Amino acid sequence: MPDFLRRLLATPRRESPPADERIALTLPNGGSVDVMRIRHPRARRIKLTVNERGVRLTLPLRASLRAADAFLQAHRDWIAKQLPKWIARATAAPFDLDTATLPLRGRLLPLRREAGRYARVHVADERIVLALPERAGEASARRALKEFYLAQARADVGRWLPRYLASFPRAPRVIRIRPLSTLWGSLSASDALSLDLALVLGEPAAFEYVLVHELCHLVHRHHRPAFWREVEARGQDWRAQRDYLRAHGAALKANLRGLLAP
Repeated sequence: MPDFLRRLLATPRRESPPADERIALTLPNGGSVDVMRIRHPRARRIKLTVNERGVRLTLPLRASLRAADAFLQAHRDWIAKQLPKWIARATAAPFDLDTATLPLRGRLLPLRREAGRYARVHVADERIVLALPERAGEASARRALKEFYLAQARADVGRWLPRYLASFPRAPRVIRIRPLSTLWGSLSASDALSLDLALVLGEPAAFEYVLVHELCHLVHRHHRPAFWREVEARGQDWRAQRDYLRAHGAALKANLRGLLAP
């Protein structure tokens, strides 16, 4: 084949999307906030979010910077209102060994400390028991606490999963539970399902909803009406659970960070 035909028929190389850029935005009160401007290949419209990563402006690859700037300027008041709300919800006191209660499944359970041969956390008599060797410090307590929450979250998923799996064309390839920065869950192209560990701190109905939500992506990879019909068909009051996560989600994530981070 002639070289020029080979070049014409060759699969074109994908160009890398433009690099993310941090820009400063002046707020109506005269203050300033950094905005991360991101171009995303799957973005269909300009989107503005305020979360634990700060203010993010997501653009389709072909969106003009002029349109992006106009969108940002038009939403300055909204950003100024969201920032203090998020900060208030997201602030959590760091964990210390003298704390009196710990969150689990939407409740604050009393914490009891006792001596143990190794660091371990378990539930007994409606209390969370933290067993620590005499010389164990806060780092050991945090590791034990993380393992405790992982075990509790796995138990919840293990209890709910058999109820739903038969109604799906296949099972997830793997289920991972770990702290997630902003998402509650995701399903990868290879059917790996991820869930946020912070969900075990909140209401069980919200945790179960997120599990079902991600399982429904085994049927539909979008969020169009057909997807939500799949969610509702499995008895999920998804609007109420979505509202709960919007109202309390930032605090749940912040509480988990405060409990597990040194």
